[in-house]
Amino acid sequence: MAAKRKRISAADRRIQIIAVARLLFAKQGFRGTTTRQIADQAQVNEAILFRHFRSKEALYWAVLDELSRQRNSRGNLQALIAERARSGKPEADEEFFAAIAEGILERSRREPTFLRLFLFSALERHSLSQRFFRTYTTTYWDLLAKYIRGRMRAGEFRTMHPLLAARSFIGMVGHYNIMYSLLGSGKYPEFSDRMVSRTLARIWLGGMRAKSGDGRTRE
Repeated sequence: MAAKRKRISAADRRIQIIAVARLLFAKQGFRGTTTRQIADQAQVNEAILFRHFRSKEALYWAVLDELSRQRNSRGNLQALIAERARSGKPEADEEFFAAIAEGILERSRREPTFLRLFLFSALERHSLSQRFFRTYTTTYWDLLAKYIRGRMRAGEFRTMHPLLAARSFIGMVGHYNIMYSLLGSGKYPEFSDRMVSRTLARIWLGGMRAKSGDGRTRE
């Protein structure tokens, strides 16, 4: 007689399905992955899968949402930005921007499937990429823009559109992160996350710091 399959709770079953879906979506994309494949590898039938998730879109979002919450629980970058935006200490600018960059890079190394899932959804022009973008990415931009706006008002940063300035910094970090992730270790120059973060922060601040009357950058 075949051994009976061990019954697990509904909550554990949901976690199991998300774990399987995360790997398949990251490897094959949204369109390239079927709910049948997910159900088979999770060792459930599709009826059970749809009992937990009403659609493939809902399951994909659950994967992204779970990864986002895991990333935030290990160090919330939004909290860091909000805290520094309130303090606005000029001597801490480099440490502040380097910490943001290092946090982004460290999270990507720890959970590489997150970036792959986001890129797949964007390349496939799926509506979920816009939902992800509005829910997670624009929050960082808005908080960082608020900090930059405060530094401009204090006369420490050059006057320009603060949101574009925020996007330019995140863009620097994001480009490095994407190229490293796509090419992989051994094919892209190896630098520590700390060195990369501090270098990018210094380059960006070099262009943002206000100039004194004689043309020198204010320290």
